[in-house]
Order: sequence, then structure tokens, then C-alpha cells
Amino acid sequence: MPKTPLHPSPPPLEANDVAIVGAGTVLWFVAFVALLPFQGTLSDHGHGTWPWICLSGGLLGLIGLWYCRARRDAIARSRAAEAATAEQVADGSRNGTTDGSTGGTGDGTGPATQSD
Repeated sequence: MPKTPLHPSPPPLEANDVAIVGAGTVLWFVAFVALLPFQGTLSDHGHGTWPWICLSGGLLGLIGLWYCRARRDAIARSRAAEAATAEQVADGSRNGTTDGSTGGTGDGTGPATQSD
């Protein structure tokens, strides 16, 4: 049987991770608040840890929320840096330079090497 050619992998799907983790975190806290009045009954039936499991889920969700926000912001910074680099290369090709530089005098004092 001949092998079928492999297709390139599609790009990863982007999802709103912050909203997904935030919704899950809220649900854990709602479950904690809903089970807390029944702590005595739950303990009598051997399920006294359920509210505390929900509280743990909510607290871990807060850590996940922090992580997802940091990841989202890092991705945004990375994309902005890539766009700025692409823009500088495009500006360099419009100005007649082919190396991607944006001009300058060649002594390291051009706009690409000056610090603000």
C-alpha cells in the first residue's frame, strides 16, 4: 500500500483562555459558597471535604488565571515586536537599504542603535 503524503499541520487555534479559566474559577467558588451551608450534613454522610475541594479549585483557578493573563500579555508583546521588526525591514527596503537597517551614519549613532 503506498504511503499517503503528509499534509502540513494547521496553525494552532487561538482561544480566549482567560475567559475559560475565569469561568471555571467562578464556578468553583460558586460551588464552595453553595456547599458551605450544608457542611454539617455533608460531614455526617462522609462528604465533609467537598466544600474545601471547591475552595481549592477556586484558588488554583486564580493561579491559572494569573498564568493565562501573563501568557496572553507575553504573546501580545511578542507579536508587537515581530510587527515592529517587519515594519523596520519594510521601511529599510523603501529607503533603499537592503540590510534592514534604517539609515544612520555607520558609526553606531543611527536611529536603529540609539537608545531613548
